[in-house]
Amino acid sequence: MFKEKNRSNYGIHIHRVKTIHAAAVVIVVIVLVTISVPFILSLKNKAGNEKKDLLRFWENGSFDEAFSLSKTALLSKPMDYFLLTIHGFTAYQRGISQINTFDTLTFIDECIWSLRKALLLKDSARDGRVYYVLGKAYAYKGSDYADLAVKYLEKARELSYNAVDIPEYLGIAYAAIGDYRSSVEAFSLALRPAAGVSAAGIPDFANASDLLLISIARSYIALEEKETAKAYLLQCVEISRDSKTRFTARLLLGEILKDSGDLEGAEGQFAGILEESGENAEARYQLGELYALKGDAAGARAEWRQTLRKDPAHAKARARLNMQGGGQYVW
Repeated sequence: MFKEKNRSNYGIHIHRVKTIHAAAVVIVVIVLVTISVPFILSLKNKAGNEKKDLLRFWENGSFDEAFSLSKTALLSKPMDYFLLTIHGFTAYQRGISQINTFDTLTFIDECIWSLRKALLLKDSARDGRVYYVLGKAYAYKGSDYADLAVKYLEKARELSYNAVDIPEYLGIAYAAIGDYRSSVEAFSLALRPAAGVSAAGIPDFANASDLLLISIARSYIALEEKETAKAYLLQCVEISRDSKTRFTARLLLGEILKDSGDLEGAEGQFAGILEESGENAEARYQLGELYALKGDAAGARAEWRQTLRKDPAHAKARARLNMQGGGQYVW
């Protein structure tokens, strides 16, 4: 009887303990839910506001603010696709706005790091924007990275991301890796024909910048299609308002004309450089080469001496004077 009573009391005690534990658990859960729900909601709101702020900065062109905010956010979410892409895009924008080359490349490297990391995520598979900006970033790093510029810009086009400047960047990149035929094809896409024909005998282009015309001319020169190159260079001389650009075009034109045997035409281009820019060492040197071809040794030496007065380090002019002087510089 006594034992049965003890067992009964023990059972009641255990039941009470379990009831108390269950109640305690329920209370704890309620407390945790009460505390955590607002906290989770605040985190979600914070994340949402963070993205809204980033988009607002980006759309307003506030790239410094977007760069800094995305950089900070990536410390806690290093594999967030949105943050990585915004950070990469703003790093690129900051890079191309720098005056100092070192600063430019620092931001360009940050852009590449961020976007290459974004490419590790599945969200990047069909996002042509990432490949587009990455390709242009590699283009800014120079000819040693031209193959990567081609790779990512072509991928952007494959994904139907057809930004208007892709063909021009591709033209430059293809030329840098020695694929001049692809370079010409890309540059041709960059030029939108307008009505009519230019004075140079090629279609007039609505958007032909002087630098674009020189770039496509260089590719044609590399392909040994010099007559086509000459037409683009003539149009460049015609439209360019920049003296340095006209100098480059005239110099290339003069060399083409000289190689084709049109010495008078070549002389006109080199003389045109001197008329526009005053004394110029390379133009003087090329005039000396023309006089040498004509058999005018005295005129050639005079031009090479003028070259060295303008540029004492001009190795070709020194070599030519040394040859003409039988081993001694003739001044």
